[in-house]
Amino acid sequence: MSRRPISAALTVLALAASAPVLLPAAQASAAACSSYPSWVAGRSYNAGDIVRYTDGKAYIAEHANPGYDPIISTWYWEPYACDNGSDTPAATFVVSEAQFNQMFPNRNSFYTYSGLTAALSAYPGFANTGSDTVKKQEAAAFLANVSHETGGLVHIVEQNQANYPHYCDWSQPYGCPAGQAAYYGRGPIQLSWNFNYKAAGDALGLDLLGNPWLVQNDAAVAWKTGLWYWNTQSGPGTMTPHNAMVNQAGFGQTIRSINGSLECDGKNPAQVQSRVDNYNRFTSILGVSPGGNLYC
Repeated sequence: MSRRPISAALTVLALAASAPVLLPAAQASAAACSSYPSWVAGRSYNAGDIVRYTDGKAYIAEHANPGYDPIISTWYWEPYACDNGSDTPAATFVVSEAQFNQMFPNRNSFYTYSGLTAALSAYPGFANTGSDTVKKQEAAAFLANVSHETGGLVHIVEQNQANYPHYCDWSQPYGCPAGQAAYYGRGPIQLSWNFNYKAAGDALGLDLLGNPWLVQNDAAVAWKTGLWYWNTQSGPGTMTPHNAMVNQAGFGQTIRSINGSLECDGKNPAQVQSRVDNYNRFTSILGVSPGGNLYC
């Protein structure tokens, strides 16, 4: 799994330039969520079940549970977007659950499809901008890089524990309140460094600086950190991965924005090829062409 320190300066600049973040759909209207069954305390629910809570808002079960309260047990429940003026979900992800399972046949059960779809409301433009082809290309590009970073959605945390103490930048005014070795890589794009946990947490309305373990304990939070980076950060590149795909700059530019300083311009062609192979496979599953400019 590749590692990439993301400079604090780039993080601050990219975050300042990013569009306002739309938080998860806790604001979904009662009318839009009316088609879902009412939540019942003590009734068993399976992962993926959607209920309407007493406040009229919808929640999706991230993990099976014996009827825990959706607004208290956030490990088990996640707000679900249904505020589109109808009784259907606000958006349908261009990757079906069957296709997701085909892409990741050996994935860790932590990386749930429902966790991914629940996280989409944080960045509604992701895989939902442009033509159907562009939407599918962006979804494939994101998942291809995610697959490379996590060994096919197998690894939740960085495997080399010797690196853990290295990701604390004490020059930051907020320091490392969770501990020197608390900011190691986690999640689908292996979020690392205290300044990235701070920036991602601020954007998502979560205290990830104080509680970075949320990223490895809550599937929806993990996916949201990956989408945060994808949609708002340029890293060592010149554009966000989202903009690279939407504006047809090509898959290669997503690689540059994620790990270009270590892989692009001939630095590690095998790693680049691994990402490209994933992308080609995933676009094939989705039935679209990969487009041009695949390499960096």
